Amino acid sequence: MSKQSISSPLQPSLPSKAGDRRFWGELNNSNQALAIANAAQQHPGLTLVITKDTVTAQRLEEEMAFFAEGLPVLHLPDWEILPYDTFSPHQDIISQRLYTFSQLPLIERGLLIVPISTLLHKTAPKEFLQANSLIIDMGQTLNVETLRKQLESAGYSCVDNVYEHGEFALRGAIFDIFPMGESQPFRIELFDDEVETLRTFDPETQRTADKIEQIRVLPANEYPLHKEGQRNFRQNWYEFFDTDPKLSSLYTDVSQGIAPAGIEYYLPLFFGQLSNLFDFLPDNCLIIHDGDIETAAKHFRDDVQIRYEDRRHDIRRPLVAPQHLFINPEELFSAFNQFPRIQWYSENAPERSGSVHFSTADIGDISINAQAEEPLSLLKAFLAKKNDHTRVLFCTESAGRREAVRELLNRINIRPKELSGWSEFLADTHPTAITIAPLDKGLVIAAESGNDELIIISENQLFGQRIMQRRRRTKSKSQAENIIRDLTELKEGSPVVHLDHGIGRYLGLKTLEIDNQINEFLMLEYAGESKLYVPVSSLHLISRYGGDSEGGPALNKLGTEKWATAKRKAQEKIRDTAAELLDIYARREARVGFKFEKPDIDYQRFSAAFPFEETPDQQTAIEAVIADMTSRKPMDRLVCGDVGFGKTEVAMRAAFIAVQSGKQVAILVPTTLLAQQHYENFKDRFADWPVQVEVLSRFKSAKETQAALDKMRDGKADIVIGTHKLLQKDIVFHELGLLMIDEEHRFGVQQKERIKALRSEVDILTLTATPIPRTLNMAMASVRDLSIIATPPSKRLSVKTFVRQYDKPTVKEALLRELLRGGQVYYLHNEVKSIEKAAREISELVPEARVGIAHGQMTERELESVMKDFYHKRFNVLVSTTIIETGIDIPSANTMIIDRADKFGLAQLHQLRGRVGRSHHQAYAYLLTPDGKKLSKDAEKRLDAIQSSQDLGAGFMLASHDLEIRGAGELLGEEQSGHIQGIGFSLYMEMLEQAVKSIQSGKNPNAEIPLLHGAEVNLQAPALIPDDYLPDVNSRLTLYKRISNAKNDNELKELQVEMIDRFGLLPEQVKNLFKVTSVKLLLTPLGIQKLDAGPESGRIEFARETNIDPFRLIQIVQTRPATYKLEGGQTLKFSENMATIDQRIAVIERLLIDLQKDPNA
Repeated sequence: MSKQSISSPLQPSLPSKAGDRRFWGELNNSNQALAIANAAQQHPGLTLVITKDTVTAQRLEEEMAFFAEGLPVLHLPDWEILPYDTFSPHQDIISQRLYTFSQLPLIERGLLIVPISTLLHKTAPKEFLQANSLIIDMGQTLNVETLRKQLESAGYSCVDNVYEHGEFALRGAIFDIFPMGESQPFRIELFDDEVETLRTFDPETQRTADKIEQIRVLPANEYPLHKEGQRNFRQNWYEFFDTDPKLSSLYTDVSQGIAPAGIEYYLPLFFGQLSNLFDFLPDNCLIIHDGDIETAAKHFRDDVQIRYEDRRHDIRRPLVAPQHLFINPEELFSAFNQFPRIQWYSENAPERSGSVHFSTADIGDISINAQAEEPLSLLKAFLAKKNDHTRVLFCTESAGRREAVRELLNRINIRPKELSGWSEFLADTHPTAITIAPLDKGLVIAAESGNDELIIISENQLFGQRIMQRRRRTKSKSQAENIIRDLTELKEGSPVVHLDHGIGRYLGLKTLEIDNQINEFLMLEYAGESKLYVPVSSLHLISRYGGDSEGGPALNKLGTEKWATAKRKAQEKIRDTAAELLDIYARREARVGFKFEKPDIDYQRFSAAFPFEETPDQQTAIEAVIADMTSRKPMDRLVCGDVGFGKTEVAMRAAFIAVQSGKQVAILVPTTLLAQQHYENFKDRFADWPVQVEVLSRFKSAKETQAALDKMRDGKADIVIGTHKLLQKDIVFHELGLLMIDEEHRFGVQQKERIKALRSEVDILTLTATPIPRTLNMAMASVRDLSIIATPPSKRLSVKTFVRQYDKPTVKEALLRELLRGGQVYYLHNEVKSIEKAAREISELVPEARVGIAHGQMTERELESVMKDFYHKRFNVLVSTTIIETGIDIPSANTMIIDRADKFGLAQLHQLRGRVGRSHHQAYAYLLTPDGKKLSKDAEKRLDAIQSSQDLGAGFMLASHDLEIRGAGELLGEEQSGHIQGIGFSLYMEMLEQAVKSIQSGKNPNAEIPLLHGAEVNLQAPALIPDDYLPDVNSRLTLYKRISNAKNDNELKELQVEMIDRFGLLPEQVKNLFKVTSVKLLLTPLGIQKLDAGPESGRIEFARETNIDPFRLIQIVQTRPATYKLEGGQTLKFSENMATIDQRIAVIERLLIDLQKDPNA
C-alpha cells in the first residue's frame, strides 16, 4: 500500500520540527515555484531554497517573486568563476551577495535561493559581513576626510567620475558614491559639513534623479584590505604555505593594498576561521531542496579536487587546501538535520512516510498554428471542455506582449480581465484573467473542497518556445542595410539625401498645423536657404548622405535639373556595374566546387564540446557556413564579428566538416603570434579527434618547418595554420578543400591576388572584426555572402571608450583603476625609438606598476618570452607597438591606453580596442591625442565614430562609417568614388540593388522610372509621436524611420509591442501613425501612389504602372456612380460617410478588395 498522500500546491504539507522531513513528488513545471512559495507563506520564518544549479535558481527566483507576492525573495548568486580561478567575480555579483548578507538578519519571513555550489563555499565571518556597513542620513554631519578613509579601508576606490559599484568621487561639496548592493549610485550634496540633499543619479549621463532619505554603504568586498587585513594576510601566509612569499605577486599585491584577481580563494588568510551560510540562518528556518542535490554536491567536490591537484604545485601561486574553503558533505548533511526540510522530485517521490504527490496536471498542446484556417482551434477546444468552476489565467512576458495576446483572444471571444498579480487572481471570481508573469510553463490545479479548478497558461505554451528567443533575436538583427540607412546618427546640420530633391541639410523636427491637423515634419535646408518640410510618413525618401567630402557636400538647389542629371549619370554607371556584378554572380553560380558531407553524429559530438552557449548570431553564421559547404557552389563567405564574439568557433566547425570529408584546411593569419595562438586553440579543441594540426611560423626551426611541409604534401597534416608563407608558390597541398583567412584587413594586394586564384576551386571563409571598405562594399552588393555576429556572449560588457587629450593625471587614473582591481594594462606607443622613455615615464608615474616592453624589432625569442611573462602576470603593464593588434588573448588585461590615437585608422583602433574586455569585467579604452595640436578633420571623425559606437558588436558599424569617411571606390572598376560622392553612398547602394533586380527579371533598368517609394497616405487625422510621450528627438526620428521601413503588419505589431514596453501605452496619435502605415503597406504593391480620405470623401491616385485592371475600375464606377467617379484617367474619387479613422480604413479595405476582383468573374 502506498504511503503517498495527495496534496494541492496551494496548501502543501510542511514538516514541523528539526530533523522532520517531507518528500514532494511530481514537481516539474510552475507547480515547483507555486508549492515552494505557498510553503514559505505558511512558514513563520525564513525559507531556504537550494537548487542543483544556477539556472534553476534564477528561474525559481523570477517565478517565486510572482507567486509569493509580499514576501521578500533574496538570491545569493554564484561567483560565476571556477574554483581556484585567476579571476575575481564581477562587481555586480559581489554587490548582490553583500546585499543579501546584509538583509538576512532583518528578514522575519521570506525566501532565500542558493545554488548548491554557492552553499558549499565557506564565507567571510558573519561579524565582518554584517558589521562593516555605514549609514548616511539627511541632515547628518559628515567629516569628508574621515569618510574618505572609512571608504578606502572598506575597499572603495576614489575616481573622477563614478561609473561602477565600489567607486566614489569627491568634487568640492559634492560627494558621489556607488555603494554595493544598490542598483543606482548616489550624489550627496554637503552644506558646510551637513548633508543637505541625497539623490540618485544615472552613471551614463551623470544627471541626478530622485531624492532619498538615507544611504546604506556596504563594504566593497567580501574581505578586508585595510592595514589590519593586510597584516593578518601576511601572518597567516606562513601558516598555510611553506613557499617564499617574495616569489608570489599575490603576496606583494595584498601588501600594497591591491586586490589581485582570484583573491576570493584566499579568504582564510584574512580571517583564520571562516563561517558558512548556515551561521547566518535563524533557528526557525525551513529548508527546501532539490532531490538531486547530493549528486550535484558530489560533482562539485570532485571538480574542486581535480582543479586543486592540477594547480597546487605552482610556487608563485600556492593554493589553500579545499577543506579550508568548502564545506564537506558530512558537515552539509549534519547541518541539514538541524532544521525541518523538504526534498522535491520532478518524478515520483520515494515510497516512504512523509511522501506527498501533487494534484497538478499538464495542459497538453494548445499552441497556435498560424498556418491553420483557425489558428486558435486547439486553445478553443481545450477551453470548451471546462465547466463553470474553472478559472483561467494567461501569463505574458511584458505589457506589450499582454496587449498582443489580448488581441488574439479577442478573435475567439475571450476577453480576459487584467490583473496585477497572483493574489489578486486568487481573490477574484472572473472566469478568465491576464497578467504579466515570467512563467515558463503553465499547469492545471484540480478543484478541491469548494474551490474552483485553476488553470495557468503561459505565453510559451501558446507560441511555443519562440517568444523569448525570437524577441532576443530580433534585437540582434543588425543587417547591413539597417545600419547604413539608419538615421540615428543624424545631428542637426548633417547632410541628407532626399530622393526627389537631392542633397540638403537636416535642421531638426518641427510640428506644424496644416488644415487643422497637427503633424510632425523634418525640416531640410537647401542652397539659397530654401526650406523643405518632409512629413514623417515620407521618411523612407530620406537617407543619410554617406560619402567623403571635407566640410560637407554641396547642397542642391530646389526646383532645378541638377539633381536629376546627377542621378541619371550615376544610374548609367550603376547599370554597367550591375551587369558586371551579375556576370560575377553567374560565373560563381556556374562554378562547381566540392560538396562536403553533411554534419553527422560525430559533428554533433564535436559541437557539444563547445563549453559556451552559442549566441543567436553565431548559430546563424555556423548554419550558413555549413549550408555553403554542403552545396555544390564554392563558398565565399565573410563572417564579420567583434573581437571575442566567437568567430573562431565558426571556423572550427567548418574545419571539422572539411577534415571529415577528407580535405585539408589552411588557415591564413597575419602574424606569428596569432598563428601560435590559433595553433594552441585548434590543438586543444581537436585533442579528442584523430586530426593532425600543424603550424608554419618563425618560432619553428627550419627542420620542423620542412617536416610540416612534407606532411602537408603527403596529406598527413589535416589543418595547417600559417602566415602569408602559406601562399608561396613552392607550398604544395595534398588536397586543399577549405581556406580560412583571419583578420583579412591585414593582408596586402599580392597575397589577395594569390587567394583569388584559389577562389575558383576551394571554399573560402574570411573572418574579420572590421572588414575593409571594399570587402564590405562587395559583401553588401552580395558578391560575397555576409554573416554578421553582433550578439555578445552573455556576461560580456562593452568597452567604455574615452577620447582625451594626453595628460599625466588621466594616464595615472587609468592605470590605477585597472591595477587596483588586479588587472593588466596595454599601453600602446607606436614609436620604437621612444618606447623605452614611455616605459620609464609610466614607472615614475605609478611606482607599483611592473612594466614590460614589446615591439617588432625584438628577436622572436625575446618577443615570445615577453608575451609569455605578461600572460603569466609577471608584469602588469605592457608598453608596446601595434604588434599586439593580433595577439594573444589575455583575459585579465582590461584597460587599453592608446597614445597618439589620431594616427590610427578606424579599423585598427577598433581592433586594438577589442584586445581588452575578453572577460566579464568592465573594460576601458583611453584614446589619447596630443594636447594643443589641431587634429585633421578625418582623424576627428574617426575618433568621434569610435567613441560613439561603444556597443558590443560595433565593428561592423564602424566599418560602414569608414566606408563613408574614406569613400568606397567603385565596386569593381578602377574609378574611385566619383558617382558615389555625387549622390551619397546609401542611395548609390539602393539604386544598385534595384538595377540588379531589374536586370535579373529581364528588364532594362530605366533611369526615368523613379525608385519605388511606397504610397503617400493622408487620413486627415494627427499621426505622429507626441513629444510628451517621447521627448528625445533622435529616438523619435529612429522610430519614425523604423515604422516607415516596416515591411508587413507583423513588423508593425512587433514595433507596437516594443514601444508599449519602452514608453507606456500608445496615445491616439501614435495608433493613427501605425494605422496609416498599415494602409500604406496595402496600397504600395497595387501601384497606388496617393490616398487622401476625410470624413465625407476620399481620392486615390494610381501610379504610371499600376496592378489594378482598368476594366474592373470602370465596372466599379458604372455600378455605383453615386459613390465613385473617375477624374482624368489616374484618379478615383469616392464619397462615403467616414467620420472616424477606423471607418475610413474599413471603407478603403473594402474598396481595395473590390478593385482586385477579376472583371470577368
